[in-house]
Amino acid sequence: MPDVTAPGPGAPGPGTPGPGTPDFGAEATRRRLTQRQAGTVAKLTSAAMEEVRATGYAGLTVRNVAARARVGTATAYMYFSSKEHLVAEVYWRTLRALPPVPAASPDDDRPAAERVAAVIREIVMVAAAEPDLAAAATVSLLGSSPDVHDLRLRVGLTIRERLVAALGDGYDPAVLTALEYASSGAMLQAGMGFTSYEEAADRLADTTRLVLRD
Repeated sequence: MPDVTAPGPGAPGPGTPGPGTPDFGAEATRRRLTQRQAGTVAKLTSAAMEEVRATGYAGLTVRNVAARARVGTATAYMYFSSKEHLVAEVYWRTLRALPPVPAASPDDDRPAAERVAAVIREIVMVAAAEPDLAAAATVSLLGSSPDVHDLRLRVGLTIRERLVAALGDGYDPAVLTALEYASSGAMLQAGMGFTSYEEAADRLADTTRLVLRD
C-alpha cells in the first residue's frame, strides 16, 4: 500500500516539484501549509487511515482521529471541516502516492489498451487493498461541501493524468472521456457492493480494449 503519511505534491502546474518532493503550499486542506503544519496534517491523515481500518466509516469521527494522532480536536478542524473532507484527503493522497506512470514511448511495444488497462487496474487495486477506505471514500466523495468538491476534482485530475500518460501523445479526447466515465462508474458499482474491485478491474480491461479497438 502506498505511504500516505508523507505530504503529497499538489496539483500539477508550472514549478510543481517532481515525484516524491513535498509541496507544502499545495496541500488539499482548508489552508496553505507551512512545513510544520504539513506535519500535523500528515499525522491526521495517517491516523484517519488507522481509524477507518479499526472502526469503518460509520464509527469514524474527526475527534477520534485527532485523539489517535494526539492532536487537539480544534486543531484538526482547522484543517478538515468534516470526516468526509478528511477521508477524501486520505484517498487523494493514496492515489498521489502511486508510482508515476512512465510516458508512452516508441520503445514500448505494448498496445495502448494494455498500457491503459494496467494503469486502471493499479488505481482499482488501491481500493481492493484498502476496502474500508474505499467504502468510506465512496460515500465521502459524493459530499456537497466545497472542501470535498475540491478534492473530488483533484482525485479526477490525478486519474486523468495517469490515463493521459498511458495513452501517449495524440490520444483522442473522446477516448479519454469514455475511459474516465467507465472507470468512475465501475468504481462506484464496486464501492456499493454490486461487484468486487477485482471483477471491476477485469471488466474495465475489456472496456479499454473495446474503446481503443486493440
